[in-house]
Amino acid sequence: MSEAKSSRDEEFREFVAARSASLHRAAYLLTGNWATAEDLVQTTLTKTYLAWGRIRTTDSVDAYARRVLYNTNASWWRKRSNRERPADLVDDRPDHSRDFAERTAVRDAMWRHVSSLPKRQRAVLVLRFYEHRTDAQIAEVLGISIGTVKSQASRALAGLRKRLGSPSAALGLGVGGEEAA
Repeated sequence: MSEAKSSRDEEFREFVAARSASLHRAAYLLTGNWATAEDLVQTTLTKTYLAWGRIRTTDSVDAYARRVLYNTNASWWRKRSNRERPADLVDDRPDHSRDFAERTAVRDAMWRHVSSLPKRQRAVLVLRFYEHRTDAQIAEVLGISIGTVKSQASRALAGLRKRLGSPSAALGLGVGGEEAA
């Protein structure tokens, strides 16, 4: 193996070590399934490695990988939209507290609603609220206009509000945002 290829491989290994956990979290939020998220990250890293010679000298390696992640997810969704339907995940861990159970139920209900959103709307919400990206950054990652980012976010939030009814009731909160007894 040549010294240049060895150096290239080491740089890529360092990138994977530093960024794979973040990519896995984002992939899970996009897919709602850990196994699919792992496949999505593996494909993303493969595509990133193949382009490593072009992108490793830029400051945007992470942005490139994230764009590959979101674009690959969209591509997979288009291919599978009529074929696969994921089953609900079962949590086998024991539940020792009612508060934990209630929080879990609320989180699961919210995730079911978010998962039912169209892929682009879900991607916009993940980028905005999980990764704290600006509209301009979201537009760049997804390859869409800022206006499209705003309209997709608006539609996604309106859809969630409609499905959940009152935000306070849906989250188990009382008047003023305090937890209901």
